[in-house]
Amino acid sequence: MKMDRLIGILSLLLQRDKVTAPELAAHFEVSRRTIQRDIESLCRAGIPIATTQGAGGGISILEGYRMDRTVLTAPEMQAILAGLRSLDSVSGTRRYAQLMEKLSAGTSELIPGGSHLLIDLSSWYKTSLPPKIECIQQAIEQHRTIRFTYFSPKGESERTAEPYYLVFHWSAWYVWGWCRLRQDFRLFKLNRMTGLVMSDAFSPRPAPLPDLEPARVFPEKYRVTVLFDPSCRWQLMEEYGADRLTVEPDGRLRFTGDFPDTESVLGWVLTYGDKAELLEPQELRELLQDTLRRTLSQYGREEA
Repeated sequence: MKMDRLIGILSLLLQRDKVTAPELAAHFEVSRRTIQRDIESLCRAGIPIATTQGAGGGISILEGYRMDRTVLTAPEMQAILAGLRSLDSVSGTRRYAQLMEKLSAGTSELIPGGSHLLIDLSSWYKTSLPPKIECIQQAIEQHRTIRFTYFSPKGESERTAEPYYLVFHWSAWYVWGWCRLRQDFRLFKLNRMTGLVMSDAFSPRPAPLPDLEPARVFPEKYRVTVLFDPSCRWQLMEEYGADRLTVEPDGRLRFTGDFPDTESVLGWVLTYGDKAELLEPQELRELLQDTLRRTLSQYGREEA
């Protein structure tokens, strides 16, 4: 992309006293004519660039405009690189790492090879998620609507949305946009979307930032109390941390937490089998008992 290349050229010129057009052309894998047009674009942007011909000549930025190379420290550069690599882990490309290489050209001493910070945002859904992210990114950049089938606790529906932000929150990806069906801004989870395609162009409207407070994303409807077998401690620690647990006199673990709906409570408790006992609220305990009776009856019929 031209903008990436312009940033890379400017970075090189700020870090080196002089560079030749053939060097820039080879570095960015473009023609000398393209580099000349890029230099003209930088000049039109108000950056004072000088060119000299002949032996020892080249392209440089006028003295007094040059930035201090130490404006970014090594830890800061490493943090930037780690963040860009994390974005590459989503798409499976090296697009952002290549951009970082352009930005850091000539300053390799600021990015030692032994970076100790690694961030991997890739999902279990490595085959289905990256194409959705790419499609939504293009739709946002081109101001195109997206159409998809959406699956939610309320059922299946066909949606058309004007996308404004891609959001990574609580280990999941979402798109924030104006839903034409609901006539309001909505947060859609990418894993619940199928048949995603770009559609018609739209005129962007003022878009507020999404409210990502837990109570907004996952409204709390039930405060539940569950007793767990001690062998479940590692799972509960991993998912919720230690502050949700207290140890009973008999060694069992008492868990207290909030859930948005009936299905999420029952499904979660049932995954632990006989190692979990739902105590409260009473209405869900009775509903769970009824679910277990019907399940047992179903398996009993199969045996008969």
